[in-house]
Amino acid sequence: MSDAVQTMTGKRYWLVGAGDGLGKALAHCMSRSGVEVIVSARSEDKLAALVAELPGKASYQCVDISDDDSVKSAAAAVGQVDGVVLLAGVYWPFGAKDWNAEQAVAMADVNFTGFMRVLGQVVPQFVERDAGHVLITSSLTGFRGLPGSIGYTASKAATMSLAECMYADLRKTGVRVQVANPGFIKTQLTEKNDFKMPFIMEPEDAAQAMFEFMLTDRFKKSFPTLFSLVFRGSQFLPDWLYYRIFS
Repeated sequence: MSDAVQTMTGKRYWLVGAGDGLGKALAHCMSRSGVEVIVSARSEDKLAALVAELPGKASYQCVDISDDDSVKSAAAAVGQVDGVVLLAGVYWPFGAKDWNAEQAVAMADVNFTGFMRVLGQVVPQFVERDAGHVLITSSLTGFRGLPGSIGYTASKAATMSLAECMYADLRKTGVRVQVANPGFIKTQLTEKNDFKMPFIMEPEDAAQAMFEFMLTDRFKKSFPTLFSLVFRGSQFLPDWLYYRIFS
């Protein structure tokens, strides 16, 4: 493990969606390990406070990943990086019977299309250099459709597929692609849920799991392991049984 950590020391990573929650915790984890981090989100106050807390070399760049011009400007300001971690997300819980058009589109635009915008500015540089690291944050919910989750689950399935397509294209190059699929994490997003959330994790624990995953050559990590088996196993159930159980 120490050799793997050493390879991260001095590297420059752009963390998109690091204002709070998992992104903030991961910024701390990476900074402690000697990684230079550039943290991005919409709130300058949160980013400035985070940079002041980080023990290592750090800076921030405001960005709204739902806006093309904002992403292009931010990417130009950030400059060349060794890796990018996509963590941004918005969430409102509702189902198809209570469709909220504005919130549904916002989840698609931030959680998926926003990732596309950022990657469009970064990946071509990685390919040209034949070097770079992309970590996409998806979710256990992305494995199969769930009730009461219009927008969020669909967007996470899209990010998972995005990572799989990129990995298929780049796995024999110098550009490393990974996808992390966490379960419930205690953040301001999950505070909106009014149901029991099994195996819910503290942001710091989830961040440590993600950072340790970043040090490996594995493509996909779904965690917590026991909880992930429910979602991964659901892919093999016939529709009639799956929807009887999960609806």
